[in-house]
Amino acid sequence: MQTFATQRIVAVSSVAYDGYPADRMLDSLARLGATHVEPSMVPVYAISADEREFGERQAATLARDIAAAGLACHTVSAHMDLGRADAVKVFGRRMRFAARLGAKLVNTHAADRPVEARFLRNLERLLPLAEELGLVICFENPGHGSDNLFNRAADGIALLARIGSPRVALNHDLGNLLSHRPGTDAAADAIAALPHCAQVHLKDVRARADGWFLTALGDGDAGCARVMPALAARPAVCVSIELPMRLHRGPDGLPSRTPFRVPLADIESRLAAALAYVHHHLSAKARAA
Repeated sequence: MQTFATQRIVAVSSVAYDGYPADRMLDSLARLGATHVEPSMVPVYAISADEREFGERQAATLARDIAAAGLACHTVSAHMDLGRADAVKVFGRRMRFAARLGAKLVNTHAADRPVEARFLRNLERLLPLAEELGLVICFENPGHGSDNLFNRAADGIALLARIGSPRVALNHDLGNLLSHRPGTDAAADAIAALPHCAQVHLKDVRARADGWFLTALGDGDAGCARVMPALAARPAVCVSIELPMRLHRGPDGLPSRTPFRVPLADIESRLAAALAYVHHHLSAKARAA
């Protein structure tokens, strides 16, 4: 298995700050003691729904602001369906944006299964750009329920084997699996994926009659307590804490957002608890237990 990082990086996804400008987000993360931010340029979170946000000037400004806050960027989430007809142009721009921030990983969905052939053709054209930019394209399992090339760990592992490139890996999202394939053992699936992951998204959700709702890490149905020892044993797998506090998924897996942003004090309280949870479970003491 290829090693994607010389040491584990623990980042915080920008999705927690949905509705806040980048400067407030970065200042807040610095106060919390975070070292890395994962910009999430995913339209569902309203961080960016405009392709113009992936321009050179925007990348230079964000890179400057990240550095000024004393943070770094290892991963950018820039999800789209890589089976789209325009994927080479659109995702290529997103890859260049990620590289300008200093990122080494760029997350995306693979593709809906009906466009598999076009996905493979598009990827054949994107992989040389990944090599040129020094990026690894990380496929993330979706949460919306439709049939994807990466529904469960086994699908993602088979997809990587089929592609056969060191420039692709998995970014397993523990919470997404619950709404995408209800009834799957999410923890077992994450553990199976870990040897093929460059990063994991850590979030926990709980099922209710009206869908899936975010919880604190370890308090939901994702089985975080089972995953953390396996993750601790793989120090080259990076972590991004992803807490989309305005988002919930309905019974059909489709996402919706609350109309108002979460108070900054609440965001910081929940992120502080999540950071403490992750660092405790990944500590040398925890690994030795």
